[in-house]
Amino acid sequence: MADLRIRSMAANEVALALDWAAAEGWNPGLADAGPFACVDPEGFLVGELDGAPASIIAVVNYDARFSFLGFYIVRPDLRGRGFGFRIWQAGMAHAGARTVGLDGVVAQQDNYRKSGFTLAYNNIRYGGAVLPLAVPAETVPLSELPFETIARDDATVFPAARPAFLRAWLSAPGHAGRALMRDGRLAAWGVIRPCRGGRKIGPLVADGRAAAEAVFAALLGDADGEVFLDVPQPNREATALAEAHGLAPVFQTARMYSGAIRDVALKRVFGVTTFELG
Repeated sequence: MADLRIRSMAANEVALALDWAAAEGWNPGLADAGPFACVDPEGFLVGELDGAPASIIAVVNYDARFSFLGFYIVRPDLRGRGFGFRIWQAGMAHAGARTVGLDGVVAQQDNYRKSGFTLAYNNIRYGGAVLPLAVPAETVPLSELPFETIARDDATVFPAARPAFLRAWLSAPGHAGRALMRDGRLAAWGVIRPCRGGRKIGPLVADGRAAAEAVFAALLGDADGEVFLDVPQPNREATALAEAHGLAPVFQTARMYSGAIRDVALKRVFGVTTFELG
């Protein structure tokens, strides 16, 4: 087999992963590279063949117990030659004994099962054109809330605390957030960002559908156009919200884990942050 040199990407190389993801139709955000690169400086890997990128993977370690895997891509002209498996092995070695999560595309789900991953549930990407919505007066800009309040709430819906990622995500160029407070507590919040095509809402976290609807409307505001929302299929209130606004399924992924995770409040997840990093 040809010699594949595997190394960690520099922060300014993470844009390559986004370009390859866009070519696969995954529609990443315009400013995703910065937040992605800050999570784990060693977690984005590239396999080089004769000095040119041949394969990529991201296995980012959020803490001592949990990692998330994404961007598992081999250059189309080099597929079927074992380069994907080799960089997969390197990525999993980087995770060590941690439980690894991923959102697997249909074509790879059987391979993930063979590697010890178990299906937790499916996610559905909803998308479509939406009409402008009135901004609810009860919502406020997310930037008005203490960061610790947001991070504490995020930790209830994700298998690890991720303050570095979250801080970068909230402040990335073009990202806008709204929140809903009720009785002095955070009832719902979300972020919308521009993508290669349209805009994507994620995360969208709420105590229930009414609170999610308020933040959803506030995020969309008076702008129309194509919007996407990635929804955990078990949250029926979330799928109902998407369908009520005329969004239709685009594709599905399988959320899979290689081991046990801590309890998360999936019923509060109305929009996944990102399929690439969880």
